[in-house]
Amino acid sequence: MRPKLTILSDTMVNQIIDEALELLQDPGVRVHNDDALALLAQAGATIDRENRVARIPAAVVRKALETAPSEFYLYNLEGKPAVHYGGDSVQFDPGSAALAILDSRTQEQRTPVTADFVKFVKLVEMLPQIDAQSTAMICGDVPNEIGDLYRLYLALNFMRKPVITGAFRKDTWWTMREMLVAVAGGSAALAEKPIAVFDVCPSPPLLWSDLTCQNLIDCARNSIPSELVSMPLAGATAPVTLAAAVIQHAAECLSGITIGQLAKPGSPIVWGGSPAAFDMREGTTPMGDVGTWLIDCAYTQVGKALRLPTHAYLGMSDAKIVDAQCGLESAGGTFMAALAGVNMVSGAGMLDFESCQSLEKLVIDAEIIGMAKRLMSGIEAREEPIALTLMRKLGHRADYLAETHTLKWFRKELYLPSEVIDRGSLDAWKRKGKKTAFQRAAERVDRLVGKYQQPALSSEICAELRSITTAAAHKFGMEHLPTLAE
Repeated sequence: MRPKLTILSDTMVNQIIDEALELLQDPGVRVHNDDALALLAQAGATIDRENRVARIPAAVVRKALETAPSEFYLYNLEGKPAVHYGGDSVQFDPGSAALAILDSRTQEQRTPVTADFVKFVKLVEMLPQIDAQSTAMICGDVPNEIGDLYRLYLALNFMRKPVITGAFRKDTWWTMREMLVAVAGGSAALAEKPIAVFDVCPSPPLLWSDLTCQNLIDCARNSIPSELVSMPLAGATAPVTLAAAVIQHAAECLSGITIGQLAKPGSPIVWGGSPAAFDMREGTTPMGDVGTWLIDCAYTQVGKALRLPTHAYLGMSDAKIVDAQCGLESAGGTFMAALAGVNMVSGAGMLDFESCQSLEKLVIDAEIIGMAKRLMSGIEAREEPIALTLMRKLGHRADYLAETHTLKWFRKELYLPSEVIDRGSLDAWKRKGKKTAFQRAAERVDRLVGKYQQPALSSEICAELRSITTAAAHKFGMEHLPTLAE
């Protein structure tokens, strides 16, 4: 049996969905995008154009749910399925859009630059526990106006795994699509085998900005998967009770699914989010709080009840350095996400309320993820009978190390971490230099990046990617892109 975590009763799941549907009719959802308002009006929603409020009947939402796919795949650059959105599949990608990186040498936060991002992409490729790339950091050595598309440009040059990304503007979304089309081999090829999913974020409470709504519509019309990232803050921009925050999340996601399916029925979309339980003492949005974990796992259960692919930001820490708090918060969120069956868990490597990425934390988180994946597989009866034959053979002799049974099964039964996790004796630890987990992680980062081999993108595709990105940079006063280190 696979161990599973259930937060809500079936009765509460149904009530959450029912109340979310009621919210979409009263007070409705504010929509600052004319295209979306027109789609909703045509489908039967009542539109208050002065206040830009759409009151969406439950029948319209339920029709949209009927056309939303229950599963889809992301593909790697070799054209093979690499990530399954749907059912109880669980995969992990690093958190996205960090404004800072934790410097390996000083352990202080600083602004990331191109070299940092390239090193990050290489590292993610070398970590088998991490299933997808993310556009994890915003580079400070290019204009802010191309920060979103530049991240994707860098990732596409060095990745094999699919990527979780997002646009900060309406026009840059099209540039990003152009790059994806170039790598995939055409628009039809990208639609058939998508290599990226775009995050689209409604604003709490119950609001769609012009930008994010247009990104959602453009993704749908171009058959590019989109990932809803609803962000209610319990006690600040959402009710303080966790169940009520889950209802707000559901209403926001249902509105996004409705808009997306009206734009193009059958377009792939993910029930996701990044909520938090607001900290009343500090005025912060802790991602490592148990309340945050509960909201995420509860809304995942709601998404599964609606037969939708799921996503959550979990496995992060609010600590400012890689310390004991960092490990506690990252492990707790990761294990809960795995047991809840979240299809894509974003957040590995992230510190300081989703604002900072750490390569050292990323390799430690990879070990946590490895343990979580082993936890998901549960305990199996490897042989029949399970133990009688073997234990009767050995009787009271403790000689299992020498048995072929042990050699046959130990790699499947036991999770064997990398050298980042110290399991040696005290004397052995001293002989190796008394290194901390951070120091061991820093060494592993360098080892893995040193072994990285760049994918064989054709020179023509590389040149096209650079041409597309350079043209975008020229619009904002940048003549030459930073050099890419091989």
